[in-house]
Amino acid sequence: MTSTTLTAPATSTNGAATAAEVTHTSTRRFAIGIFEDEDVLLHAVENMRAAGVKIYDVFSPFPIHGIDDALGIERSRLPIAAFFFGCSGLAFALWMQIYMLGFDWPMIIGGKPNIALPSFIPVTFELTVLFTAFGMMITFFTISGLYPKPKVNVLDARATDDKFVLAVELDEASSELPRLTQLLRENGASEVNHKEMTKF
Repeated sequence: MTSTTLTAPATSTNGAATAAEVTHTSTRRFAIGIFEDEDVLLHAVENMRAAGVKIYDVFSPFPIHGIDDALGIERSRLPIAAFFFGCSGLAFALWMQIYMLGFDWPMIIGGKPNIALPSFIPVTFELTVLFTAFGMMITFFTISGLYPKPKVNVLDARATDDKFVLAVELDEASSELPRLTQLLRENGASEVNHKEMTKF
């Protein structure tokens, strides 16, 4: 991965910038711990958080039971969004059927009233589920940033195969790297790497 660095602005004798050039570094630095076993990783997460380390994220080839609690991730608010999407689907289904069969094109079928709510149940149920499912999917992909991109940065491709990756973001000076390397090693990391990513 590469970083983009432009030259620093030139200054005049009074200290004001005289050039349009600016310094910009679009890199993020990470200490990457590679683990062979999910149980070792889980204990490493708990120990490192107890030591005051702020973990960026954990990557694994399959879900790890208890990792959300170990990372301190709060309960998702996606069910709240699902409830409102479901209400929207229910309201739309009832409005559509009442308008179509009661006002736009009323028909007498078997002597039943035009607006017969019991007969609206199947369509109402289907549209409630449809709105909820698509609404949750779109919301999840949007807030997670899971949309098509020309390039996807991967901290370590082995996390999609048979390794477990713990990532800790470093400051610009990477001054904590020696301490983090030691902590990761002490907590069972089989390998510790330092990576720079552009616009992660």
